[in-house]
Amino acid sequence: MKKKKILIVDDDELIQMVLTKALTDEGYEVKCDPGSGDIVNKIKSTFPDIVLLDVNLPEINGVHVLNELKNSGCSSQIVMLTADVSAETAVKAMKLGAADYLTKPFNLEEVKIVIQKLFDKALLEQEVERLRKTNSAIFSKELLGDSESIIDLKARVEKIAEARVSSVLITGESGCGKEIVARYIHRKMFGNSAEREPFISVNCAALPESILESELFGYEKGAFTDAKTDRKGVFELANGGTILLDEIGEMKPELQGKLLRVLEERSVRRVGGKEDMPIEVTVLATTNKNLAQAVKNGEFRSDLFFRLSIFYLHIPPLKERRSDIPLLAEHFLSTFAVKYNKKMIRGFSNEAISLMTAYDWPGNVRELRNLVERLVVLENCEQILVSHLPNWLKSGETAAQTCRDSGFTLPEDGVSLDDLEKNLIIQALERTNNNKTLAAKLLKISYDSFRYQIKKFGLD
Repeated sequence: MKKKKILIVDDDELIQMVLTKALTDEGYEVKCDPGSGDIVNKIKSTFPDIVLLDVNLPEINGVHVLNELKNSGCSSQIVMLTADVSAETAVKAMKLGAADYLTKPFNLEEVKIVIQKLFDKALLEQEVERLRKTNSAIFSKELLGDSESIIDLKARVEKIAEARVSSVLITGESGCGKEIVARYIHRKMFGNSAEREPFISVNCAALPESILESELFGYEKGAFTDAKTDRKGVFELANGGTILLDEIGEMKPELQGKLLRVLEERSVRRVGGKEDMPIEVTVLATTNKNLAQAVKNGEFRSDLFFRLSIFYLHIPPLKERRSDIPLLAEHFLSTFAVKYNKKMIRGFSNEAISLMTAYDWPGNVRELRNLVERLVVLENCEQILVSHLPNWLKSGETAAQTCRDSGFTLPEDGVSLDDLEKNLIIQALERTNNNKTLAAKLLKISYDSFRYQIKKFGLD
């Protein structure tokens, strides 16, 4: 890892020596300058992350140096060093853009803490900026498609968002884009502030019931053996924003009852707690199960189903909106071309698009996205041709279609059993977005057996 660079600008050699020793021991790259000559350009030319700048330099006032650095667009964080115990100099420096100040004589522990906080703050700002750019790109491209079903879906989302409804049920096959629709609703509800409001997703199928309950509702200290401190749940953390309950059809009935209470009363009580806390949160629930049938089978509470399905959105599978396939494919191609620096790949041939449009895509948009990503990574060409597409897409068949009612039909030229098993495992993982529990259910094997297969084929 590249060391963080600190420049000490002070003409006191003892201060230089003491600070250099302390900060070098902390793992920083430290350089010193007495502050003479053209100090502004010397600072800019060394590109330090942090500058410890003395106020009283031999030839120039440090506050003046600070002002010049900030006016020139220098990105280094400046910490002023001053022997002035009054607040006047520090206030002036902070107004000019200093990140912090330290008063001589120094407490070395305080110096270390101030510098670490500045680096932590810079890291956080970088992460926020990265997420802002990522989310902006996602939000600007959500719900791609010009099919009638997508246009109708967008219109209904607009009405739901305008009404600021408290809960929405989103259904559709695995991989069809339920989370994308959920994020689209969040964006429409909160408008320009969508990136600042919390959006928290919880996979109800990935966590045991006991853990899921404390994850959703939080817990009080002493509620159970490992509850050493109070902890907020997702509902509290998402207060004022949106919570996405992914695969709600897998939630156990007892927890369904507690969720219904939260939806009805708009308040939450932590595990082991005695007080209800009011919450204002939009609850979006997604599932690929037929919840109406699950209610008939006694697997899902009817009262929760009726509460969630007041506002209901269904996303049709990709094979029912084939006109969206070229648009989605081109979007994924341009996205991954930038990500993997493969900008020479500029599109698909008409024949390739025709084949892709004719394919049924059982894994829906996720399967299409995964294929395009593989093509971008593996091919070095200006245009994706039919010859670049996998054989299963050209034939219009999938591994699942090689099965018959009576079982698997062995091809005349034989088949590699290991390859077939590996392919089915990969498909199951792709279709469930790498959720091993759901993938094992798709293949109708135990979770332990599925983990063994993953290890066997080196897929972990």
